[in-house]
Amino acid sequence: MSFLSRLLKTPEGVTGASILLVLTVVAISAPLLFPGDPLSIVGAPLVAPFKDPAFPLGTDHLGRDVIACLAHGAQTSLLVGLGAALAALAVGTVIGTVAGFSGGLVDEALMRLADAFQIVPSFLLALAFVSTIGASMPVVIMAIALGAWADPAKLMRTQVLSVRERDYVQSARAIGMHPLEIAFRQVFPNALGPVLALAAIIVAAAILTEAALSFLGLGDPNIVTWGSMIAEGRNVLRSAAFLSVIPGLGLLITVLGVYLLGEGINTALANKAKLA
Repeated sequence: MSFLSRLLKTPEGVTGASILLVLTVVAISAPLLFPGDPLSIVGAPLVAPFKDPAFPLGTDHLGRDVIACLAHGAQTSLLVGLGAALAALAVGTVIGTVAGFSGGLVDEALMRLADAFQIVPSFLLALAFVSTIGASMPVVIMAIALGAWADPAKLMRTQVLSVRERDYVQSARAIGMHPLEIAFRQVFPNALGPVLALAAIIVAAAILTEAALSFLGLGDPNIVTWGSMIAEGRNVLRSAAFLSVIPGLGLLITVLGVYLLGEGINTALANKAKLA
C-alpha cells in the first residue's frame, strides 16, 4: 500500500488535505476572482458583512473589499509557510545528514551550532532579523527559516545515526562508493520520512509568525496579509469586530488544516512501520 493510500485512510489526513486544498485553490484563483490591487479603495468604509452584495464580507475602515484582501492574504500565508518550511528543511536535512554520517568533531560542531539557534526563541530571532534587514516577503521567509532549521537538523541526525549502520549502507561502503554518495543516495532518502512529518509544524509556525510580524508592522507593506488585516481591524474593534475576526478565522482554519495533515502523515508513517 502506497504512502498516499495510507494517508487518505486517516480521517485527520483527509480533513487536513481537504482544508488546504480549498485554501490553495482560493489563493491561486485570487488574481482571477479579485483582479487588481486588493488594497485599492473600492467602496464606502465599514460596510458590514452581507449588507451589500458587492462586498459579501464588507469593507474595512478605508473602504477596501475584505473578501478580496482575505483571498490575496491566503496567498501570502501559504507562500510564506511553504517557503520557510522548504528552506528550513533543506538546510536542516543537509546539516543533519552531514552531522550524523560524519560523526566526530563535525557532528559535535554542527550540533552545537543547532543548540545555539535553539537557545533564542524563533520569533525573537525572526523579529530581530526583519527589524535589521527590512520588511519584505523574501526576508520574512529567511527570518522564519533561520529560527526553524535546527529541529529538522537534529531529527535528521537521529534518523541518520539509525540508518547508517544498516546492511545496505555497509554494502555500499564495501564496494567503494564515495562517502558523499552513500550519505545522500543511500542514507538520506531512508532517513527523510519522519523529518517530513515535522514539516507540518514548521509550516503552521511560519504562518503564525508571519501573521505576528505583520501585526507588529514588520510585514511587507506592499502586500496584504492576514496579520496586517487583524492589526488594522483592532483600531475599530468595538464598532467593526469582523475586520479582525474574519482574518483571524482564516488563520485558525489554515493552521488547523496543516496540523491535521501533519497528524495524518504521522499516522501513515506509523502504519508503514507496523506493516514493515
